Amino acid sequence: MVEKMNEQIYVIPLRDVKRAPRWRRTNTAIKDIRAFLVRHMKSEDVKLDASINEKIWERGSEKPPRKIRVRAMKFDDGQVQAELAQE
Repeated sequence: MVEKMNEQIYVIPLRDVKRAPRWRRTNTAIKDIRAFLVRHMKSEDVKLDASINEKIWERGSEKPPRKIRVRAMKFDDGQVQAELAQE
């Protein structure tokens, strides 16, 4: 059985998606979330929950949210699982 080692809630800013073309902003936001979690949780193995994907794509590919609140859990084997945090 793999146990949780570390659990953290992050508010991830997505203001930098403006650098991407309008039609690619949501894809860039997903990559930015993954990169943020790799940097802060110190692990390359990051799994994003479907709830994060649905929240990002809620308003289409051109208008992702400005920030997103995520609960990230790091397990003993180094895997990080992230899901949308309750507000």
